[in-house]
Amino acid sequence: MKRLLLTLTFPLLFVGCASQNPTHMAFSPQVPDVSQQTPRPISISLDTIDTRNVDYVARFIEEGTKTRLVGPSEPPKLQLDEVFRNGFTQAGYQIDPSAAHSVQIQLAELQMDVTKNTFGYEAKHNILISVQARNATQELVKRYKAKGVLKGPLTPDFATLELDMNKLLGQLTGEILNDPELNQFLQQQQ
Repeated sequence: MKRLLLTLTFPLLFVGCASQNPTHMAFSPQVPDVSQQTPRPISISLDTIDTRNVDYVARFIEEGTKTRLVGPSEPPKLQLDEVFRNGFTQAGYQIDPSAAHSVQIQLAELQMDVTKNTFGYEAKHNILISVQARNATQELVKRYKAKGVLKGPLTPDFATLELDMNKLLGQLTGEILNDPELNQFLQQQQ
């Protein structure tokens, strides 16, 4: 009887483990290397908004099964806001809500499409961030885009996917914070 019970229970344990798919991805973008951009402190106001038209950050596509959507564990807007506040501070700016110069960071796209097949997976990452900088007389609008592809055997590991997306986020935020055109615009006097 014990043998029969063990024989029936053992496969159920594997089914239970196999159905434990993570429902959230944890991103933790770090402040990239930022060079000093200003000879003296300049005040800017900073606002970060999420303009994405989807709530998920990853879409898992496997032939013959329903597409699975995975959301972020924390709002990306809050994480990016912290990265940009720290990054602009390192660059020599002072964050002041009443400053004449303003920067608005718009997260337009943060998505990963993971396609599984018989031999492995392919993850395509897309990030799009728009920056609107204003002073008393002018406005500068720039779009920054980053794409990445990660391929691997078997099933994708969430930690590997998260790490790859964090790396891409770091590259893109570094490009924005160190952009000579943006920094020159922010340093113009009215």
